[in-house]
This record gives sequence, C-alpha cells and structure tokens, in this order.
Amino acid sequence: MPVMCKYPINICCVIEEVITHEHFKESCIPAQVVAAIDVNTVANEVYKYNFPHTQLLAKTIEGITLEEFDRLSFDMILMSPPCQPFTRLQKLPKYILLENVKGFEVSSSRDLLIQTIENCGFQYQEFLLSPTSLGIPNSRLRYFLIAKLQSDPLPFQVPGQVLMKFSQIESEHPQKYPIDAQDKIEKKKIETNICINSTTQSSGKDAILYKLETAEEVDRKHQQNSDLSVQMLKNFLEENIDMNPYFLPPKLLLRYALLLDIVKPTCRRSTCFTKGYGSYIEGTGSVLQTAEDVQIEDIYKSLTNLSQEEKITQLLMLKLRYFTPKEIANLLGFPPEFGFPEKITVKQRYRLLGNSLNVHVVAKLIKILHE
Repeated sequence: MPVMCKYPINICCVIEEVITHEHFKESCIPAQVVAAIDVNTVANEVYKYNFPHTQLLAKTIEGITLEEFDRLSFDMILMSPPCQPFTRLQKLPKYILLENVKGFEVSSSRDLLIQTIENCGFQYQEFLLSPTSLGIPNSRLRYFLIAKLQSDPLPFQVPGQVLMKFSQIESEHPQKYPIDAQDKIEKKKIETNICINSTTQSSGKDAILYKLETAEEVDRKHQQNSDLSVQMLKNFLEENIDMNPYFLPPKLLLRYALLLDIVKPTCRRSTCFTKGYGSYIEGTGSVLQTAEDVQIEDIYKSLTNLSQEEKITQLLMLKLRYFTPKEIANLLGFPPEFGFPEKITVKQRYRLLGNSLNVHVVAKLIKILHE
C-alpha cells in the first residue's frame, strides 16, 4: 500500500496491504502521511478504519498521474515494486525504502531497479532482514533497500553486498530484551523438550524423525529456542478470549499431523505467517500447543499402531490452535489500538496480515536512512 507523507519529512509509503503510521512513530522521525494508495478494497477498509483522516487513493501507483504525484510533494517513498512512477517525477524524493520477498535480490527486476536509482543519483544499501534480529520470535525474512538522494556514499554502504543484520551497520548490538533470573530458570527447564517438537530415532546428520523433519531442522529450532535475546511467544498472546474458533479440527489434525510446525508459549520462534494461514496448513505459519503439560514426543510416538479415531483422540490432547489475527499483528509490531472493522472476516484478516510487514524492522530502517 502506498502512503505519502509530509515532513519535516514528506513521505510517500508504498507498502503491501496493511500499513500503520507506527513505522514513523516508532522511528522517532517526525512525519505526516499525506496519502496511501491501494486497489485492494479490503485493505482500504482496514486502513480507513485505523487512519480515517489520511488521504487514501483507491488505484494502482501506476495509475497516478505525474501531476498528482507532484502535488503531494513528498520527501520519502516506502514501497514494494512496481515502482516505476517515481523515476518520472519532476522532483525526486529524498529517501526511498523498498521491500520485497527474498529472491528479489537475484532477479532481473532488482537489476533494473538498481540501474534506475543509480542513474537518478541515489546512494543505496540492500538488506535481507528478519524480525528475529530485533528479538521478535517470528521469522519473516524480507528484502529491503534503502536509498538517499545524495552524492556521498552512505556511512555503512557496502557496494554489491546484501547485509543480513542490523549490527553490520551499527556500532552497538541489535536490540536485546532483558532476561531476568526467573526467565533463565525457565529456559533451563524447557531446554530439552518443551520447545523441541521432535526427537531423533536414529543417528546421522540427516536422520528422519517421527515428524517430517530432519535432525538438522530440529537442531535449528533448538538453537532458536535457546536464544535469550529473543522474547518468548507468550508475550504476544491474547488473554481472556474465546479460543474455541481457533482450535484445529480433528480432520485437519489427522491429515496434517506430520506437517505442522508446533510451538508453545515458552518458545522463542515461529515460522512466517502467510496470507494462506487458517486456510492451508503446510508452510503458512506455526500453530500453538496450549496444553503445555503434554509431551508432544509421547503423543506422536504413540500414533503408529492406532486407529484413526484413537489418533485423533491423542492429537486433540495437545490442544493445538491457530494464532489469532491479533496475536499475529502483535508479532508484526502493530500497536495495541490497531483493529479491524467487524465486517472483515477472520480469513480476510489473515490474508492482509500475511501480506504485511514487521513494523519494528521498517521503523529501524527509516531511522537508519534518516540519520
């Protein structure tokens, strides 16, 4: 969704589907959003609900005339490709922040983009960043490019390289969350199996486990859950709400038991939530085990010789549920007051959030770009 803002810094932001002004608020950069652009009617309804006083243009960015762009008089543009229109402006923006999925960095579209911004006189740096680098227990690896209209290189600029973490451009370490003594005790308790979803049945680096995971995958998850710089998922969960609509139904449990990425509230990781979350299972995001006293290894090992009904009974003991839209929004850094109109269905909320960005990551990039 494109958003355009005035300044101290005028900003035109083109971000995918759901965008909040929190990017700028959290970055501590004084900014006024002067316009947002999207053709998605559902995204626009949510945007108007949260930001009723911001100009919203229900069109593609390509459909905006040069005269309309010039009247907005913005200094920064935040966007996802396509991004051709800004190259034809009479007055180029001072700053650009662009986002796309991993893989864009090796595409022909990226090559064309780099050639264009170089010809326009921008200095730039590319990144591949995930919220985990800021202590957030959610993997969401995305390509980012920040660019500034100036002749001198950026202080941290590394031509031809894609930076993978914030510490590569800062003297201080990435944000760490304080871990108190009780948290360390809890960590020791869970280290062996609370957040480990599989155990090895045979030796070997690529041994196949009772779930469809390799020993390498299990080791990676174990390392993620042992990283004390990352918060626990429980800090992002809703309380005192009806969770019954979010529990996985028996048929899904039986069919996809071996494909689920299961986490507990005490885990420090979750997989990327996509727009298919809640509709599809494989590769769309983690599910939450709410029966924390039940050992997942015992449940899965018991399934081999059971009937379908008995398997369902065992799997239901885990009390697996989807993360709610609000919980995903929390992981994405959306503010507590962010909400959806009542007419927006749960499926639509998942779709919008699956196309969104992490506020904390974008806010930090804005701050770095403006320094």
